[in-house]
Amino acid sequence: MVKAVTDIAPLADDRLQLQLLIDHVSDHAIYLLDAQGCIRSWNRGCERVKGYSTEEVMGQHVRLFYAPDERASGAAEHTLVQAEQQGRYAGEGWRVRRSGECFRASEVIEPVRQDGALLGFVKVTQDVTERYHAQRLLQDAQRAREQLQQFEGVGRLTRGLAHEFNNLLTTIGNALDLISLRPAADARTRELTELAQAAADRGSLLTRQLLAFSADQTLVREPLQVARLFEQELPVLQRACPDNIRLRLEVPFDLPRITTDGVQLHTAVLNLLLNSCEAMPQGGTITISATAEHRLAPDLANPTQRRYVAIAVTDQGNGMPPDVAERASEPFFTTKEVGKGSGLGLSQVFGFVSQCDGFVDVQTAPGRGTTVRLLLPALEEVAHV
Repeated sequence: MVKAVTDIAPLADDRLQLQLLIDHVSDHAIYLLDAQGCIRSWNRGCERVKGYSTEEVMGQHVRLFYAPDERASGAAEHTLVQAEQQGRYAGEGWRVRRSGECFRASEVIEPVRQDGALLGFVKVTQDVTERYHAQRLLQDAQRAREQLQQFEGVGRLTRGLAHEFNNLLTTIGNALDLISLRPAADARTRELTELAQAAADRGSLLTRQLLAFSADQTLVREPLQVARLFEQELPVLQRACPDNIRLRLEVPFDLPRITTDGVQLHTAVLNLLLNSCEAMPQGGTITISATAEHRLAPDLANPTQRRYVAIAVTDQGNGMPPDVAERASEPFFTTKEVGKGSGLGLSQVFGFVSQCDGFVDVQTAPGRGTTVRLLLPALEEVAHV
């Protein structure tokens, strides 16, 4: 049986009601600022969201919760000016707790006026970090899904052309072998035959790269420990770099295993590495790293989170403008001079990763270098009881 509340006198006080209401909102930080932006009062939600006690913040300017670079740029003051001039400010940004941890904050600021005079501001902050990361994961998955759908159409065309081209090369190669075996062939004939055979071999390589892009290559899949694989391959990868390029490996041994073709993975990373070397003619450091991440699988109608191992190649080059980055995976697209490259390096990478049920994430901007991340599904280990 619920006991009736007979003494309601405290709740009859409007000020007390308001104070109780504000104080018991625990998931929103609500605080009152004076006209200069200094904190005059706040609720318990502020302590939970910000991590400061009431005594620590009273009288402090609201810039206390901003990152150092935003404090220097006057970001806190700018939001107050906007609220005063426009009657309201609403936005999102990164803020800092007492512990130094950054969190994503959704903020609303409204001016408090009396008889037209500005008395201060009411500011409400909500921690939306989880929602922000979930939205980013969904956006990444949607972008990766669009890439996969684009590759499917181009891949079907590429696959057919590659097989037809390969049949022609086989006929040409057999004919060249027969010509070279003719006893009456003179030196000039043999020289021309060798040049033609070299061209046919080059065509055969392009065919294999096209098949890799179209995800029609045969993969020899096996469980791999990423750190052990790259530890073994590091000397080979370093030799592929010019003398002024240093290769750094940051791959922990506690990563989950992946199931893939080790040779094709080596080829994909080597392609990325050579691209990075060309982007750094003055030299520098290229980093190969790997982390375990939970991401949304882009190939599912109803996206669900899946565990991936993200293998990243990061350079200190000039980066790519957005229009180039969007086309980087297209077969035969290249910014190199004629004869300096086929434009199939990144195509092989995208095709291989797609065939492994993964996806590729390219992060680049002019003057900021490039990071290409290969997200390959982690092997779900079966627990033995």
